[in-house]
Amino acid sequence: MTMTYAQPLTRRYTRARLAVPALWRQVIRTSDKVEHAVAEPDRSAHTQLEIYDGVLAAFERRDEVAVVLRASADRVTAVRRLREEFALSHLQATALIDLPLTTECRNRIAHRADELRTALGR
Repeated sequence: MTMTYAQPLTRRYTRARLAVPALWRQVIRTSDKVEHAVAEPDRSAHTQLEIYDGVLAAFERRDEVAVVLRASADRVTAVRRLREEFALSHLQATALIDLPLTTECRNRIAHRADELRTALGR
């Protein structure tokens, strides 16, 4: 069996630049071949919406988040402190660390969360 590994990123691709599109890679897929009367909802879309909701809540307190991130020695400590102080899940905290705390980023995430809510019927 052949294993393939991800190619190393070049310098022009930074973590902040790839973070938001990486969250958007999950796509809600509907099947034309539905055997049941009620289709099973896509769990990845629900998880993605949960991440977006936590990140948007943290954006409302972005100054406090920035203080926590600056005071943390490493990534693990930052995730733990974000989870404790802001009641975030592990996925929400790690996504928040990878995102830039800008208004543009917040607007894109809010737009994507609205699209997911509409698609999921919430």
